[in-house]
Amino acid sequence: MTALPCTLVGGWLGAGKTTLVNALLRQAPPRRLAVLVNDFGSAGIDASLVEGATGTVLELAGGCICCSYGADLLGTVQQVLQRQPRPDALLLETSGVADPAAVARSLRLLADVQLDGTVVVADAQRLDALRRDPYVGDTVRAQLAAADLLVLSKADLVDADALAGLRRTLPDVPVVDAEQGQLPIDVVLGLPAGRHPAPLAGAAGERFVSRSAGLPAPQDVDAIAQRLTQAGSGVLRAKGLLTGADGRRVLLQVVGRQAQLSPAPSTATGPDRLAVIGLLGLYDGAPWS
Repeated sequence: MTALPCTLVGGWLGAGKTTLVNALLRQAPPRRLAVLVNDFGSAGIDASLVEGATGTVLELAGGCICCSYGADLLGTVQQVLQRQPRPDALLLETSGVADPAAVARSLRLLADVQLDGTVVVADAQRLDALRRDPYVGDTVRAQLAAADLLVLSKADLVDADALAGLRRTLPDVPVVDAEQGQLPIDVVLGLPAGRHPAPLAGAAGERFVSRSAGLPAPQDVDAIAQRLTQAGSGVLRAKGLLTGADGRRVLLQVVGRQAQLSPAPSTATGPDRLAVIGLLGLYDGAPWS
């Protein structure tokens, strides 16, 4: 059985994590998402998405579910893994005071979970003050440092010069703006197994570009991974099924500056291919660079 892909969503209290999660859930079908939140009381799942409740599980539209994990994160993930039908992906919203890096270390203890990346949401209006705060600044800075992809919320409410100055102080990872959490789901969660990126529709989609292409075998997969993750590439997400110089097939997954190479699943068939999602105007559209 292939590992369940998981994306962490972190960020300080009020940054906009739940707004982003709700926006993703509206785009989820036909993908079945399992959303894990620390506490139902503060989950804020849009009532229009809730179709019912069973114990500690909210049944959501399109076959998605929402579970509260409280103090037993790993136990809750194990329960999700046993559900039938099994979810296609796991989205874990951390507590506003949590360090996503610590949560990631816990998840890596589970062989049946593949951590795709960490997305951190930051409030553009409050971020400078929060980072300097003597009580919470250390936690906020740790959250930013854990990000593979940084989502700036409320950037439309910040003066252009101030926003440009803020960007220069952010970690060296891809940064995207999101008004009311509006981002294409594949930018946040990555591409489902075996699927090429669809055209990114709507206002949010106009800020991104998606490309896919077949590649001849063999390839220098390490070099491809390096090019996709280099600073200034504009690449946000990539997934590829590639044949290395030694003849072995590998699965390449990229989020921001992080690249993962793993043996290709036995079910992965067909020609070598690579799909990329990048920032319009920065990513040049080449499927491998």
